[in-house]
Amino acid sequence: MIWVILATLGVPLWLCAVGISALLVRNRELRHRPGNMKLRRRREGTSRWTRGYGVWVHDVFAYRGSPAAWAESLVGVRDAVMLVPTEADLKKLRRLGSPPSIMRLTDDDGEHTDFASAPEHALDLLGSFAVTATAQSPESSADA
Repeated sequence: MIWVILATLGVPLWLCAVGISALLVRNRELRHRPGNMKLRRRREGTSRWTRGYGVWVHDVFAYRGSPAAWAESLVGVRDAVMLVPTEADLKKLRRLGSPPSIMRLTDDDGEHTDFASAPEHALDLLGSFAVTATAQSPESSADA
């Protein structure tokens, strides 16, 4: 339907195809950054995990939602804690590997965001906080 509207307005369809191709190529280039990880994100107060890619830049964690740039965030990290996955988490994160690595980042405002990745990326997921991180259950970190 959108193609018919664009054609009626006089927009060449080849121009639309070039724009979509440029977006896809640019997104693919970003996924091949050094230190880039495939992961899932769960924001504070929600139970839904969304897929995307993340990379550490010093003490800032950059997240980009997939398949396009609809959801981007930069998290200035104050604290990082590894979480022990719950049964509900294991069901929702089954495609990441068994067991997935789950990290809770606390930003400068005190809000926390959970990120999960494949087990082989556990140390990469913590970044510079790998030295000071300890494993906690989600219930004990929610009380803090």
